[in-house]
Amino acid sequence: QVHLAESGGGMVQAGGSLRLSCAASGRTFGAYVMGWFRQAPGKEREFVAAVRKNDGFTLYADSVKGRFTISRDDAKNTFYLQMNSLKPEDTAVYYCALDAGSVVTGTPYRYDYWGQGTQVTVSS
Repeated sequence: QVHLAESGGGMVQAGGSLRLSCAASGRTFGAYVMGWFRQAPGKEREFVAAVRKNDGFTLYADSVKGRFTISRDDAKNTFYLQMNSLKPEDTAVYYCALDAGSVVTGTPYRYDYWGQGTQVTVSS
């Protein structure tokens, strides 16, 4: 079993930055993929970014390329999402998720474990 805990959400003005963290605990040994997703009110959950643990391969949604950066700290079993140049349309609940496999994907159902979510609000 794996437990994921997000932190770092909050409210920021457009153009500002936030960094989200996701601490993973439990059976996290081996290769896996960590992803970030978001869900705005009335919308479906959408992929934001993902990184593979064993080689650092990353994948980003087009809407966040060049603004968001996903990274990991293997020693701390923690993943991060650095969000710069935030826009009001980035407002959502952000979830981290872990896929016990090795294929980096933006498909939510491929991910086995999910955090509780953290709210990010960007004001104009």
